[in-house]
Amino acid sequence: MIVVLGSINLDIQFEVENLPLAGETLHARGRSHFGGGKGANQVLAAKRAGADAVLFGAVGDDEAAKIALRGLVEAGVTISDVASVQEDTGLANIYVDRLGENCIVVAAGANGLVDADMAAAAVASAKEGFLVLQQEIPFETNNAALAHARRHDVRTVLNVSPFDERSAELSRLADVVIANQHEWARLSNGFDGPDAMREWSRRNSQTLVVTRGAAGVAVSAPQEYFEVAAPAIRPIDTVGAGDTFCGYFAAELDRGSTLREAAEIAVVAASIACLQAGAQKSIPLRSDVVRALAQSRPS
Repeated sequence: MIVVLGSINLDIQFEVENLPLAGETLHARGRSHFGGGKGANQVLAAKRAGADAVLFGAVGDDEAAKIALRGLVEAGVTISDVASVQEDTGLANIYVDRLGENCIVVAAGANGLVDADMAAAAVASAKEGFLVLQQEIPFETNNAALAHARRHDVRTVLNVSPFDERSAELSRLADVVIANQHEWARLSNGFDGPDAMREWSRRNSQTLVVTRGAAGVAVSAPQEYFEVAAPAIRPIDTVGAGDTFCGYFAAELDRGSTLREAAEIAVVAASIACLQAGAQKSIPLRSDVVRALAQSRPS
């Protein structure tokens, strides 16, 4: 089972020629809205990877909540532990350029009310699986969840995104840390390469996963280090690719896959997610990922 404690947003996406500069006003080529938030995206990815998936979080009592949760309900994600609170549902404005690159501005809204009681309940639900966390809910809540999980031997995955000055503190409490190459550079104070990753894993007794976009992923555990290449693609929209990787990686570990097997599946899933616009509707089914992985291997 994958239990995700995290954010739920309504995403409003604008398609633009180039990402906006400071003081610049742009005309969008198109606009769309759909469910999002790193927590919601990752739980949906875990579900499409074949895991039993449960989401803990908060939304407002508003129309945005209905849109944000609709896709999760249709996919079979358990949302009975999502609280309705007296705050607007989280909102994200997303700008995607002609190359598929993006920038995102998030208003936390109800996500800011995800609290320690929800954290304790999520940990209790995750005893037979993995607890997955990101950083779009309060630091105090994530810290409580990770500390509680350690006391109860619950396995944890922390995606240190969006990164802030307290991410390093949180990361040392997790069993698996997932960071992109820019977040890893900040965690490691600019050090990079296999030796830096191995040292981090040994010092913190954890698995470190660094995603590198088109260059694939590097994985370090106390006793091993390896890299997995990403398929060559022409991205349409990279929004949600990182969340797809995280949800798939956790689901594959929960399935009993090795670290390498989990990374191979997850990096292909993330690549496929770049071939369609939208954070959630682009997340592929596991059957499609397995087929694509088989086709990419030499016969």
